[in-house]
Amino acid sequence: MLQIRHIALASDHPGKAAEFYKTAFGFRELRRFGIDPENPDVAARPSGVFLTDGTLNIAILKFANDQLGKGIDYVGLHHFGVMVDNVEAWMDRLQDLGAEAMDAQYAVPAGSHAEQKFRGPDGVVFDIVDKPWEGIETPKSTTV
Repeated sequence: MLQIRHIALASDHPGKAAEFYKTAFGFRELRRFGIDPENPDVAARPSGVFLTDGTLNIAILKFANDQLGKGIDYVGLHHFGVMVDNVEAWMDRLQDLGAEAMDAQYAVPAGSHAEQKFRGPDGVVFDIVDKPWEGIETPKSTTV
């Protein structure tokens, strides 16, 4: 069975949000981008912090583009990600099921993890990858 291995949160300040989740739950920080350690109260667009609980990769991101159609200032759950063994085969399967493939119209910031994004039937964004996110357990087979 496929398992969710990635969740992305849209945030006004990824650094401050990451510090909260690290303190509250003991998540481990993997890396960050776009946040100046000399000016920690400012979060540029784009910026982000990647955390893990050992099973799940959690990206806390301040996006440069409105990928959801909710406005650039939207905060909250942005998308979830599933690791698959063959992205091309899964892209075909998902499109056959009616999922809308999102164009690669958004530049991926340095330090990010590239994935293929889709919209489900209710508009919720999810992505698939064939390489694991940092800090996750390797899932079981995901053959289509």
